[in-house]
Amino acid sequence: MRLFENESVVAIDKPAGISMATSSRAEKSGAEAVRRLLEACGEPFDSSLLLVHRLDLGTSGVVLLARSEKAHRVLTLALQNRRVEKTYRALVWGRPAPARGIYEDAIGRDPKDGRRMKVSREGKPARTRYRTLARLPSVTDVELQPETGRTHQIRVHLSAHGHPIVGDDLYGGATRWRGVRDPAHRRALSGVARPLLHAARIAVPELSIDVAAPLPDDYERVLEALSREPPSSRRTPA
Repeated sequence: MRLFENESVVAIDKPAGISMATSSRAEKSGAEAVRRLLEACGEPFDSSLLLVHRLDLGTSGVVLLARSEKAHRVLTLALQNRRVEKTYRALVWGRPAPARGIYEDAIGRDPKDGRRMKVSREGKPARTRYRTLARLPSVTDVELQPETGRTHQIRVHLSAHGHPIVGDDLYGGATRWRGVRDPAHRRALSGVARPLLHAARIAVPELSIDVAAPLPDDYERVLEALSREPPSSRRTPA
């Protein structure tokens, strides 16, 4: 779905399950990824659109495509210089404590598994702000703002602190539903087929861009199923 467009950028709501990977010889426009993304959203392919950034295969939400080389340069520099505000939502196992804070663990490649990243003293600096939105049975709905752009940063930070994302098989969040007692909650959580991580908002103040993507259906379904509890069992921190 097209969320926003102006003379510089097009913002697309990426569905989960769409790969944004490109071949090693692909041009910087990421034409392969742009084509897959537009086709998945029912949009005709536009060869003039240039890929600005990527989301993981299982992640849904806002993706920016530049309309020109100039816009691509401006957006790329804004990302590199941390002038882009990104906000994510994730359903994570357990209860992050404190209810809000900052993860600042350095992140590097996992030498035992090339698919994974890990917290490492030899890694690159990484910083993620988090805030609890709602405590639900067994899981917590969390808002996250990565201030750096390391590979798998949010997933690694959450997993390293004992709160992997629901459905994240790479970082330990895919099977914890087995310990959930309530049958209805077990059904809801066991049916998750991807990491419940959503790129909810991107803002680029210097270009007057501020785009939000609604929560996808699978995320909403799990929230609804887990919310069928007495209000006293769920508390939202101030």
